[in-house]
Amino acid sequence: MDLGLHDKVYVVTGATRGLGFASARELAADGARLLISGRTEESVQAAVAALGGGERVHGLAADNADPASAERLIAAAQERFGRLDGVLVSVGGPAAGPVLTAEDEVWRGAFESVFLGALRIARAAAAVLGEGGVIGFVLSGSVREPIDGLGISNGLRPGLAMAAKSLADELGPRGIRVVGLLPARIDTDRVRELDALSGDAAAARARSSAAIPLGRYGTPEEFGKVAAFLLSPAASYLTGVMVPVDGGALRGL
Repeated sequence: MDLGLHDKVYVVTGATRGLGFASARELAADGARLLISGRTEESVQAAVAALGGGERVHGLAADNADPASAERLIAAAQERFGRLDGVLVSVGGPAAGPVLTAEDEVWRGAFESVFLGALRIARAAAAVLGEGGVIGFVLSGSVREPIDGLGISNGLRPGLAMAAKSLADELGPRGIRVVGLLPARIDTDRVRELDALSGDAAAARARSSAAIPLGRYGTPEEFGKVAAFLLSPAASYLTGVMVPVDGGALRGL
């Protein structure tokens, strides 16, 4: 199926590794043009090169927690490519640990990057997107079920998902879609780091895999393909949805 991505222009944040990079790779493979971001110039340039570089992929070092980043990213995409068709907001997960031991400053930092930074980018994109535009959020299965040991994520992700749902209502009359992705155990560096916190990464992976109906972790490529579809014109009648990419791990409907 032709997703209709050829020459569409997207901003993808957090695209130097993990789920952001996997999504950018699938978008680029289907012909999209990209403005990708990450926190350091070195990591951004490495990701641009890995995605083929040239005239179709441009990079910008930007931290989602920086209030100036949203406008910089949207302006850079328009300047580079002359248009914008959508954004995918991905950001590294907040620090692991229980709610009771997370200090206020840790919560504030996570709120700035995970929550408020994402909304700033969405607002900046909404100001310039036209009919057919799309705003996507990489969230977490913690939107629907708390994840052991991830108290901050459990606190922030559901609120961002509800804000995204509200945005879908607000932007729908303009023909702009808003979607969210809910990854669970996708085989990224982040998930491997979380498994290692248990003291026995292999045992943790085995336990988690046994709780997934498909019996295994997902691959970044599998996640990226879902993200590319949701951002594409092929998903033109999907908005306000939170799509699990989890091998069936979430037990609720």
